[in-house]
Amino acid sequence: MAKKIVVTSGKGGVGKTTVTANLGIMLSNMGFNVVMVDIDFGLNNLDVVMGVENRVVYDILDVLDGRCRLKQALVQDLLRKNLYILPSNSLGASANVTGQNVKLIIENLSPVFDYVLIDCPAGIDVGFYRAVSCADEAIVVATPNLPSLRDADKVISILHSYELDRVGLVVNRARGDLIVSEKMMSPSDIKSLLRTDLVGVLPEEDVVFVSCGVGVPKRCASYNAYKILAKNIRDYTNKVFDVTSKYSGFFGSLRRGIKRSV
Repeated sequence: MAKKIVVTSGKGGVGKTTVTANLGIMLSNMGFNVVMVDIDFGLNNLDVVMGVENRVVYDILDVLDGRCRLKQALVQDLLRKNLYILPSNSLGASANVTGQNVKLIIENLSPVFDYVLIDCPAGIDVGFYRAVSCADEAIVVATPNLPSLRDADKVISILHSYELDRVGLVVNRARGDLIVSEKMMSPSDIKSLLRTDLVGVLPEEDVVFVSCGVGVPKRCASYNAYKILAKNIRDYTNKVFDVTSKYSGFFGSLRRGIKRSV
């Protein structure tokens, strides 16, 4: 049976869908069968992020309304035979969009895959509760700024009431130069503030935004960060990528100066 993991956030714009996509890619690269389910009705873009939007014939709403079978709505990744996307719908207006029906879809996918990653709507409206009710584990994505952390704290409090197997925190868009200069909260400080296990720290790199659907290049720091995140999800460990290492010491101070001047 698959591990069913919901990827959520307290607010939009923190990179939740990007994290879902790259985590799915990394887990599939490890040899696991992975399906990513987009249940962010109305603001769905997982298929766009993965570069398969032109291959979508049916979506999850078609499955819910009985216009196709679940297998017909799955879109295979262009590069990986063991990675699939179940796209959402920009309308989402159907009486069949209920927590029970969506959960049934997730349960039907579970015997076929090793991981079901559920891309959840941001915030804590009905879509959030619908997504979380389908999951065994949760990943909360936050960025190192006060509005994101405040909203993440609210989400984490609600998640704990669901008695999930695990709730993990991913700090996205961390700037090592700013953390060393004490201009940005460190991941360890964020972990203490939110009282939640840290399962991933992802550096801010432009390459992440242009490589979705292909995968982060191995030469980038983000590749190692996502690889560590995937291993933590697989092994229930808590090792995280050190975004500050190249900004420490004498040469690190030079890099920080160059970073500020760019």
